[in-house]
Amino acid sequence: MQLLSRSTFPPSQRPVRILQFGNGNFLRGFTDWMVEKSNQANVFDGAIHIVQVHSKSANNPMKDQDCLFHVIEQGLKKGKLVQESTLVTCIAGITNIFEEYNEYLKLGENPDLRFVVSNTTEAGIVFDPTDSSIDRISKTFPGKLTALLYHRFKTFNGDDSKGLVFLPCELIEGNGEALKECIQKYISFWKLPMDFSEWIDWKNIFCNTLVDRIVPGFPKGSIEELQEKIGYKDDMAVMVEPYHFWAIEGAGTIQEEFPLDKTGLNVKFVDNLAPFRTQKVRILNGGHTAMVPYAYLKGLRTVREAVENPEIGTFLNEAIYDEIIPTLDMPREELEQFAHAVLERFANPFIVHELKSIALNSISKFKVRVLPSLLAYHELKKEWPEKLILSFAALLVFYKGSYKGMETPINDSPELMSEFKAGWGLGSTEATVTKLLSERAYWGEDLRRYDGLVESVSEAVDQLLQG
Repeated sequence: MQLLSRSTFPPSQRPVRILQFGNGNFLRGFTDWMVEKSNQANVFDGAIHIVQVHSKSANNPMKDQDCLFHVIEQGLKKGKLVQESTLVTCIAGITNIFEEYNEYLKLGENPDLRFVVSNTTEAGIVFDPTDSSIDRISKTFPGKLTALLYHRFKTFNGDDSKGLVFLPCELIEGNGEALKECIQKYISFWKLPMDFSEWIDWKNIFCNTLVDRIVPGFPKGSIEELQEKIGYKDDMAVMVEPYHFWAIEGAGTIQEEFPLDKTGLNVKFVDNLAPFRTQKVRILNGGHTAMVPYAYLKGLRTVREAVENPEIGTFLNEAIYDEIIPTLDMPREELEQFAHAVLERFANPFIVHELKSIALNSISKFKVRVLPSLLAYHELKKEWPEKLILSFAALLVFYKGSYKGMETPINDSPELMSEFKAGWGLGSTEATVTKLLSERAYWGEDLRRYDGLVESVSEAVDQLLQG
C-alpha cells in the first residue's frame, strides 16, 4: 500500500502563520484538524510549522509522510453514528529543537507568523532557575519560546506589528497568563533588554483557553480497515471523538484573524472562561465522578456499559439535569445542549473507558467536581439532592475496599486509604460517615456543619450495604 506523500497530495501555497509546540495526538487531532477544516472552507489561509520540544530526535514517521496524516472521527453526534476521515495537509514542516536549534530560531524570522499554539502537558508551563543562559537550549518550553521571541524581536527591530498571539492548550487555569509570566521571568533572569520586555507586554497577546476533545490516538485495532478505506498507509493517523470545544478568552479582534467559528466548528471567543470551565468541571467531569463508584458497585466496568444500563443511565441523567444544571449560572438551554453532548460522548462505542481508570484519586476529584454542586443544590433548594447524595455514599462505600465480597479498585495515596480503613473500623455507619465527613483534608472543610448531611449520607450508605 502506498505511503502518504506530497507527490500524491501537492502542498497548497499557504503562508506559515502558526507555530505549534508539540506534535502529540491531541494537537494533531484538535488544532491541526480545525485549521485544515478552516482552510478548506476558505475562512482561514495559513499553514502550521511544528516544533518538537521534548523528543531528542526527529519524528521520522511524520517526515516520511511529508507531514500528512488523517484524523479519524468516530462516535455519536446528534444521535447518529459518525465515521469520517480528514486528510490534514496544512503542516508545512517540522523542526526538532535539539537537532536543529539554529533552524528553530530562524522560524522567528518569518514575517507571516502570527499565532503560537502549544500543548506541552500541564507541567510544561514552568520557569526553571537552572536555565542559566539564553545561549543554551532551555530545559522548559517557556525558556525555549523566550529565546525564539528575542530572536524575532531583534530581527524586526522591535516592530510593533510583529507581535504574536499565544493560544496555549495546556490544561491549567489561566494558561495564557501563566505562559506570559514565565517568559517575563526568563527576560528578567537573563537580563534581557527592557524594551523587549515591554514589547512582550504590549505587542503580544496571551489568551487563556479551554480545550475539550477525547483523542485516543493511533487506531491500532482498526488501522488496517481504515487504511483500506482511505487507500494509503498512514502511520500517523489519529482517532478522535466527534465532539470538540475550544474557548478563547480575551482575544479582542483575534476572532477576525482566526475565525475558526465561521467554519461551523465549536470554537467560542469569550470575555470570561470561568462559566465554561465550571460547566465542563461540573457536568462532564462531575458526571463521570458521580457515576463511577455507584456504577462499579452495581457490577459495571466501563463508561459505555454504565450509561446504557437502565438504572445507572437514569441515575446519571437525573443527577445532571435535575441536580447539577439547576446550580449553574448559565442559560439552561446551553447547559442542556452541553449535557446532551456529554452523554453521547459517554456512550461512544469506539472508546473503551474503564471505570477503574476514572476512579484514580476519586476523593480529590469528588471535592472539586461534585461536592460544589451538592452543596449549591442544598443552598438553592433547602434539601439534599437525592442522586448526588447517593453518589457520595457510593464513594465512601467504594473506599471501604470491599463490597459484597468484591474488592473495589481503590487507587489513592496510602495515607488516605489507611485513614479510610480506620474510619470504616468504627462501630456504626453513622460513626463512620461522621468521621469521614469531618476530615477537612478531604473536602476542604468540615462537612458536619451542614444540617442533615451526615444523616442523609448515612442513610444512603446503609441502603447500599443492605441492598
